[in-house]
Amino acid sequence: MEILKIPQMKKEEYDRLIQDGYICRIAFSGDKFPYIAPFLYVFDGMYMYFLPTKYGRKIEYFKKNPQVSVEIEDYSRDLSSYTFMSLQGNLKEVTDVESKAKIKQAFVDMIKTKNLSENAMAALGHSPGDPPEAITMDEKNMVWKLVGVKDIVALKNG
Repeated sequence: MEILKIPQMKKEEYDRLIQDGYICRIAFSGDKFPYIAPFLYVFDGMYMYFLPTKYGRKIEYFKKNPQVSVEIEDYSRDLSSYTFMSLQGNLKEVTDVESKAKIKQAFVDMIKTKNLSENAMAALGHSPGDPPEAITMDEKNMVWKLVGVKDIVALKNG
């Protein structure tokens, strides 16, 4: 019996997958094992951005080694259709005040556009009752940008 290989996506298809999504998983190099955590993200057509809270293992692992794998997926409940991709690259902290403000505003816009629950704010270190604009008013989050992508694996069914 022959193994069925899942077809690769074209650039336009995986760009659309990134653009349409807002949740990914990032795999960091851990001490003994990889460390994987979910993240909200925004995509500006060129780069993916993340707003990690300033605490936890992810910060420790980022400081030790910013090389990561980012995984994005979309699938139907019955798996009759699915797409997924992984990108290997480096996380870089964005420190420029103007750039950080622009990216944080993009997160506010994404939360509103996608009509996410107020509980999404907790994933960004805020109280669930906080308005999305709270993201732009404090420094609870770092801003990371995925750069230097060396490999993209993007697959889909049929």
